[in-house]
Amino acid sequence: MYILTLFGILLQFQVGYRHIDTAQVYGNEADVGLACKQSGIPRSQIYVTTKLWSSQWGYDRATAAIKSSLTRLGLDYVDLMLLHHPADPNLRAETWRALEDSKDQIWRALEDAKDQGLLKSIGVSNFSEAHIEKLLLTAKHKPVVNQIEIHPFLQRRALVKYCQKQGISLQAYSPLTRGIRLNDASLKFLADKKGITTAQLLIRWTIQKGYITLPKSVNAERQFQNFNVTSFELSSEEMDSLDDLEEGWVSGWDPVANDPV
Repeated sequence: MYILTLFGILLQFQVGYRHIDTAQVYGNEADVGLACKQSGIPRSQIYVTTKLWSSQWGYDRATAAIKSSLTRLGLDYVDLMLLHHPADPNLRAETWRALEDSKDQIWRALEDAKDQGLLKSIGVSNFSEAHIEKLLLTAKHKPVVNQIEIHPFLQRRALVKYCQKQGISLQAYSPLTRGIRLNDASLKFLADKKGITTAQLLIRWTIQKGYITLPKSVNAERQFQNFNVTSFELSSEEMDSLDDLEEGWVSGWDPVANDPV
């Protein structure tokens, strides 16, 4: 994991990427921090996102976990920290003393860390409209980001519309469908017609939708291809064709739909 993470991130930096997305549960925050230092790139030019896992519910545990992430990363601040998923409110209540020591309290821990300058921005991941609405009942700072799985096969249009209305930016994880649908006939037809890869096609779709796209690869050639998506645009007809692929297909877990409110 160490070699793969460090090598992959250093490759990304060489290609031109400056946004690194990690999480406590990934177990690679220390590797991410080391790669940032070894890159020689000024800290101000690197954007680091990490995520707080649901085992850290509760104000005190969340506060300690935030500081632990900073220690592992070797950074004075994190650009963006997200709640990794909504989790189960009953589990939170049973495990961490009382219902009130739950999502509103963990969010308060992020808000306080933001006010202290430890976190530049705070947001959520895998939250539905209902999850966000509940969070906003007690939030002082609105989440700036909702990181969710988005690609033409899973467009979450109602959630996207809600977040845009709230001024919450969308980060699209697994925009390449974890590689599962890259050989889809419809994708290949459009990509071949434009002389691009299906991965480039999917990334360009998310960009033109206005999402912050998070493609992942440790292969140098694919990293370069995925980065080189500014030299072409998709026509309105091509965007419509990709929009027509919506089928509600989730490539992995789905806390948006499955985590209780």
